[in-house]
Amino acid sequence: MTRPTARVLAMLELLQAGGQCTVGDLAARLGVDERTVRRYAEHLADLGVPVQAQRGRYGGYRLSPGYKLPPLMLTDDEAVAVVLGLRAAERAGLATTDHAATASALAKVSRVLPRPLSQRLDSLLSTAHFTTPARASSPAGADTLLDLAWAAQARRTVVIAYTAWGGQESQREVDVYGLVFHSGRWYATGHDHGRDDVRTFRLDRIASVRQGDGSYVVPADFDAAMQVVSGIAAVGWSHEVAVVLRTTLAEAGQRLPPSVGRLSEHLDGVLLETRAEHLDGMACMLAGLGWDFEVITPDVLRDEVLALCDRLRVSAVRGAVAGTTAGPQIP
Repeated sequence: MTRPTARVLAMLELLQAGGQCTVGDLAARLGVDERTVRRYAEHLADLGVPVQAQRGRYGGYRLSPGYKLPPLMLTDDEAVAVVLGLRAAERAGLATTDHAATASALAKVSRVLPRPLSQRLDSLLSTAHFTTPARASSPAGADTLLDLAWAAQARRTVVIAYTAWGGQESQREVDVYGLVFHSGRWYATGHDHGRDDVRTFRLDRIASVRQGDGSYVVPADFDAAMQVVSGIAAVGWSHEVAVVLRTTLAEAGQRLPPSVGRLSEHLDGVLLETRAEHLDGMACMLAGLGWDFEVITPDVLRDEVLALCDRLRVSAVRGAVAGTTAGPQIP
């Protein structure tokens, strides 16, 4: 007979308080009858918990003297959620400097779970497959991540020791507006006092964090994720692109992720501002959206769109000719 695990654990918590609990008291506090309480006690015994029974009119249950419960007790659903969450975070690159932290956490969870459940979870981890590959990551230090998170929540300015991509080291006074995890890396974004501008910093390049003197207010319309993703999308590409899409801002936001570029309202639709290395790929993307559009810049993007039209026209004509010249089909 299936027992509700949550109530079994609730009974264990009551017994953990110490002393003997009568069957009637346990039944009242758990909202079940006395017969069900006895089944819960049997279930705890099956899990290896030494529950002692006292017979008689005022009998009840208690834990064996000296027994110490493990520090973590989870239901089956909770255990699966924790284990899969740790494994998903590991594959996504969501890790700190200690690469063994996930494996260690999984081992600790497994040790405190009942053996039957632990074995079932081991079976899950050994047989589960994932359609997306594990992402390489640039892990950030746990102290760095937690210090910046505290500063962002408390709205306290921090001073960071930062190494830029070219190897230049500097001290940066920053108002942290938010933390963003993107493509295997942690980023902090906010107002850089020295540059008097909003900047983005990779956490794996931050050597130290110390509290500064100031406090601040985050702009009401600031979107940390958008700032980081759009900023990364604009770095290192050869061509600046501006295109007006004949659609609404809501529809464009649903179809185009922030990594594509910055979207804003325009008199004739939606203005897409981005950068691209290969304009032929940009032409294909625009054509695939299915909306009418107008290229503002660069002029060579118009040439790529026309070239794409010519290639599609040739393919369409080739298919039509092949259809008319094909001989009769003989079954």
